[in-house]
Amino acid sequence: MSPCLEKIWFRLAGPQENPISAEIREEIRGGRATRERKLAVVAGSAGLEPWMRAELLVLLSRDSDAAVSGRAREALLTVAPGALIEATKQPDAPAPVFDYVAESASDRAAAAAILAANPHCPGSALARLAEHLTRDSVGTILNNLEQLASSQELIAALATRKDLTLEQQRMLEELTTETDKKALEEVVADVEPDPEKRQTLLQRLSAMNVVERLTLALKGGRGERMALIRDPNKMVQRAVLQSPRLTEQEVENFSAMANVTDEVLRAISLNRNFVKCYSIVRNLINNPKTPIDVSLHLLPRMLGPDLKKLTMNKNVPETVRQLATKMVRQKAVTGGGD
Repeated sequence: MSPCLEKIWFRLAGPQENPISAEIREEIRGGRATRERKLAVVAGSAGLEPWMRAELLVLLSRDSDAAVSGRAREALLTVAPGALIEATKQPDAPAPVFDYVAESASDRAAAAAILAANPHCPGSALARLAEHLTRDSVGTILNNLEQLASSQELIAALATRKDLTLEQQRMLEELTTETDKKALEEVVADVEPDPEKRQTLLQRLSAMNVVERLTLALKGGRGERMALIRDPNKMVQRAVLQSPRLTEQEVENFSAMANVTDEVLRAISLNRNFVKCYSIVRNLINNPKTPIDVSLHLLPRMLGPDLKKLTMNKNVPETVRQLATKMVRQKAVTGGGD
């Protein structure tokens, strides 16, 4: 690596973690540390960075060894608040650290902002600080459906706030409103042709509340996502599109479906990763359920042959066909046809 590139790397990567500190951290987090090492951390003689010692003190305050846990709790009282806050900023911070800060922070508004900024913060910790969250922080949490679904307590706490936007209120109402069983029956009937499997899936979904179906949408399999993308609850639909297991082929299928809501199609169009796929863009524009403003925005991406076909597609709105016709003529004049 050249000296110039090396300097850039260190600016991006920041200071390197002491391997001894990393070893101590992993041993304590993994429950493998000796009593002597634990006591060294408590005494402050292990040479750890302040945030790392703060994190480990929280873990050691719950240690099964009463002598270790007692001393750790005493040591925590002397830790600077900034060190604890820094510990909660780590992407791999353990849940007890978030819980401790949520319970003990003196500046609860500042703590709420810091915890809400970490997408890995457990919902249970955020629930304790719900009244101190800004509306922007609430919006961030509502967009992190996995975090939101992890705590019914958080959903209930957010729902009591009187200062939320109408959209935020609507989203929380969706999470606390029971779904009509008949609507679920219709969804399952459409996606599962086998009567026995259909009944099994229906029984499973009917026994779940909204948050449980939302969690299934995030963590379930392909067949479950195919059903839940049409769930009567809009938050469940959104969860399908946030699933880390979702494939491009599934999104391509969703974008061609005329029996999904227009909100699903709009959400697909707003995801940059999804609309990098030309087939998804083409499907959205040709889908009669796609909102007109979405189709018009995507239209310039259409290739010439597909644009010509679109001019004859009687299923899409007249406005879309007219603009497609105009674009075909312009390409003919300028010689820009594909």
